[in-house]
Amino acid sequence: MFTLNEYSSSEQLTQDMVDHIVIELNKGIAKRGVASIAVSGGKTPIPLFKLLSKQSLPWAKVYITLVDDRWVDNTDDASNEKLVLTYLLQNEAKLANFIGLKNNAVTPFAGELATQEKLTEIPMPFDVVILGMGEDGHTASLFPYAENLSSGLDMHSNKVVIGMTPLTAPLDRITLTLPAILNSQNIYLHLVGSSKKTVLATALDGNDIVAMPVRTILQQDKVNVIGFWCN
Repeated sequence: MFTLNEYSSSEQLTQDMVDHIVIELNKGIAKRGVASIAVSGGKTPIPLFKLLSKQSLPWAKVYITLVDDRWVDNTDDASNEKLVLTYLLQNEAKLANFIGLKNNAVTPFAGELATQEKLTEIPMPFDVVILGMGEDGHTASLFPYAENLSSGLDMHSNKVVIGMTPLTAPLDRITLTLPAILNSQNIYLHLVGSSKKTVLATALDGNDIVAMPVRTILQQDKVNVIGFWCN
């Protein structure tokens, strides 16, 4: 089930989203002693990361990973891991347990198994998964018409991550698969700008998941999805 929360300012959106995340992480810790969250990269979540990093939480009991990453070193500006290290694993949150997706394999396809093994350290299901959405309707690194998109969307693949070569963006990626994303208590879709609302409306209106993979998140009934949007 998908619901959309709309805000009059980015500050209001960020504060409410952080409040939601803190509540769910605390719930996870109270229930099983640990909590887990998967976050997305890009410029949109930077204010969220900054505010979240300052929250009073038992961060040593929180496990953080990424929804996806480009197959570059974590010193590269294109690296989502670098973004998390720079903006989220700071202040109070520097005590959190971070597990990245990138390893030393030459390609993400060669590195899939090693990353999947590493992610066994993450408590599942995730308490929170934060997704973005591209203008082309991709989410995570599940890109439209990518050669192995069907494998990434296969609910019976037993894969947690998969390598991906986008047709609409540079650099090979590694991404959580659809079943891994849906193995969560809460999914938050973080959207900023009028164009994203237009893309969202298109995604909600149609059913071609190959053209807009984000539809697999918006139109499923396994996990509640909350959209957080401001102009």
